[in-house]
Amino acid sequence: MAEDLGELLVPYMPTIRVPKSGDRVYKTECSFSYDSPESDGGLYVCMSTFLGFGREHVERHYRKTGQSVYMHLKRHIRLKATGASGGAFPKRINGRLFLELENNTDMNTEDYEYEDEAKLVIFPDHFEIPLPNIEELPALVTIACDAVLNSKSPYRKLDQESWEEELQVSKFANNLVQVDNGVRIPPSGWKCARCDLRENLWLNLTDGSIMCGRWFCSGNGGNGHALEHHKQMGYPLAVRLGSITPDGADVYSFDEEEAVVDLHLAKHLAHFGIDMLQMQRSESGVLDNEVKPRVNDWEVIQETGLKLKPVFGSGYTGIKNLGNSSYLTTVMQVIFSIPEFQRAYVGNLTRIFDYAPLDPTQDFSTQMAKLGHGLLSGLFSKPPMKSELIEQVMKEEHKPQLKGINTRMFKALMSKSHAEFSSNRQQDAEEFFLHFINLVERNSIGSENPSDVFRFLVEERTQCCQSRKVRYSQRVDYIMQMPVPMEAATNKEELIAYDLKRREAESAKRPLPEVVRAKIPFSACLQGFSEPENVPDFWSSALQAKSAGVKTSRFASFPEYLVVQIKKFTFGLDWVPKKLDVSIDMPDLLDINHLRATGLKSGEEELPDIAPPIIIPDDPKDWSRNHFMESPDIDESSVMQLAEMGFPLEACRKAVYYTGSMGAEVAFNWIIAHMEEPEPLTIPGYGTVTSTSSHVQNALLNQPPEEIVALICSMGFPRNYAIQALRATNNNLERALEWMFSHPESEEEAANVSGYVDTENNGIITDGEQEGPRIKDGNGRYELFGIISHAGTSTMSGHYVCHIKKEGRWVIYNDHKVSASERPPKDLGYLYFYHRISC
Repeated sequence: MAEDLGELLVPYMPTIRVPKSGDRVYKTECSFSYDSPESDGGLYVCMSTFLGFGREHVERHYRKTGQSVYMHLKRHIRLKATGASGGAFPKRINGRLFLELENNTDMNTEDYEYEDEAKLVIFPDHFEIPLPNIEELPALVTIACDAVLNSKSPYRKLDQESWEEELQVSKFANNLVQVDNGVRIPPSGWKCARCDLRENLWLNLTDGSIMCGRWFCSGNGGNGHALEHHKQMGYPLAVRLGSITPDGADVYSFDEEEAVVDLHLAKHLAHFGIDMLQMQRSESGVLDNEVKPRVNDWEVIQETGLKLKPVFGSGYTGIKNLGNSSYLTTVMQVIFSIPEFQRAYVGNLTRIFDYAPLDPTQDFSTQMAKLGHGLLSGLFSKPPMKSELIEQVMKEEHKPQLKGINTRMFKALMSKSHAEFSSNRQQDAEEFFLHFINLVERNSIGSENPSDVFRFLVEERTQCCQSRKVRYSQRVDYIMQMPVPMEAATNKEELIAYDLKRREAESAKRPLPEVVRAKIPFSACLQGFSEPENVPDFWSSALQAKSAGVKTSRFASFPEYLVVQIKKFTFGLDWVPKKLDVSIDMPDLLDINHLRATGLKSGEEELPDIAPPIIIPDDPKDWSRNHFMESPDIDESSVMQLAEMGFPLEACRKAVYYTGSMGAEVAFNWIIAHMEEPEPLTIPGYGTVTSTSSHVQNALLNQPPEEIVALICSMGFPRNYAIQALRATNNNLERALEWMFSHPESEEEAANVSGYVDTENNGIITDGEQEGPRIKDGNGRYELFGIISHAGTSTMSGHYVCHIKKEGRWVIYNDHKVSASERPPKDLGYLYFYHRISC
């Protein structure tokens, strides 16, 4: 038999690889769907690319690549046998349990047992070889199979520039024994039980002892008494006091010798009287819930205490929280409630999957289609059926209810090369929304761009206060940012009284009074948006000198979907980020037609179009002689941010220089206002900042090298299509060819383009009269359909929840929980989503 298997595998040996260091093995999730080893059909892992595929998608990969050998992984979940008393027998150690899978189901793991099954499957005949099979399989195949089964999560940070590694679930969390010794942890006044330290304290989750940390702590130092306690008692898990929030806490496993995730942390903390939902992170070692009333923004936003009815079906699928990932999940829930995004990705799902590149985990459109289908199909949002549960019990086979879909693969792609979003820290939902829009723009070249529905033009009117002359300019934007004028609060007397009571309570260590929020009229916020604002360091071209200037913003176009951000987040006097605790009466119907831009009015005189002089500091060196040795001070990070938006690199450098390296946003506005200036960047004393190499020069102008364009054209592709593909892939020939095959619809569009690549217009493809991004205009009347709310004190911590109006009712999406909303917090939102309504 061994010889037969060896001979059978001989033709496939060149395609069977052993995973190397740096290879990512996707053995827990399909690249195209949310199938896993726990799914009915299990998961197939390609033994060459190590990509995972569900039963519905593995045939596609076989047809596309010809790869025939896959490892099939299946996890069986069964109810434990019950003892004479009716309770379950203690969980046995299963020698057949080898898959590191997260518990993504609504069930008590102590009542079930698992058994993992692995086998090699050879396509197209589906010939199966059970594993392990050391004696009969060739040594190379055995080594490859062992390496795949023992591989770590593909989402561990492999990038050497990343400082964080993704935390793993502790093996002790599910069956942690807690001593019933009556210990209750006070909200403050902690001290190490063995010394006098009051900082860097760790709570042992078994017996409730509080000890100081050492090398595994956050850096504050300690005497290592927590570790000594573990060596004496063997209790495995501890949590750092002061780090507990509703999203989690810093948990350390002594036996595993690393920071870990405790999936049952809330239950473990409740054993010692700590309510995790009321906790706020405090580095000073004091839990912020010690003096907070029960009614706070956490409870209001999450509708705590109300009997919320779960809803199921298409569009009502939750998303599992990966730990501080609610900023991403709430934005994506709103995005896929918009028809344009549904059509672009879910409507084109078959075409996107068929033309996906060889590694679909790194393809934006594929992962968007996968997420959209997961949220809208209803496959992962089914109510439990009593008849099904009875049948499962009779068969001793359990089909658990999923806790929503897991977006780990999607998050890894969205946060790729982004220092903040790739971390495990909480982020700003508004920043992620703009980051997401940027990714949509970059990946929609030559195809439908659903982000067009958010884009609008802002007209900025800048006036010199001395000469009274004006300048009108336009810029593209995606969010209407509304200021919060605290001085407009309608309950000032209540706020003053509350502040006095709060200070007295804090000094006396008494519970705080019930929170009183500033009530800000929406009309005051709208007025603050429309009022003129001072322009710092304004240089008047009429006076040829610095002067006082004011700027007013108006809508040059109204988008199909209007996103309104309430600018709640600010900085305190100590530069620590904080959030304004305000209540704003946001309207269900919004009319902003009065904010329509008018352009240059009769009697207004424009400021001369003269650029401010460049001031060069005094320097004894001869700059003209040394300009090849010293480079101008240009913020390259801002340059790259602009380049990622699709602007030519030379234009980006020019914009950053002329705006004094004040950031990508300021430089972006400069580009929009100077689209007609093709001259390269010239700096006095430096000459023209350019390169003599034709390849480098083409790169600066974003113009693909002519020899590569000619090579692609020689294959029979249109010239415009070749240039479009090279621009989308940074002039990489191999990636450009792959892009062309995965975007066949773009070839027809390129063939119909009547424009041309005009270097006099910074290399922008012009088509007839339309230039630049496409703008959809219409009336300025809108209706509210989505709210993203933030609970917490700053963007660095807290939790996001979204409410979406569907089928005439409001629905709350709180991670994996989706329910009919009883009281949507319309006055406490952070981002509001409106859609246009007809007049």
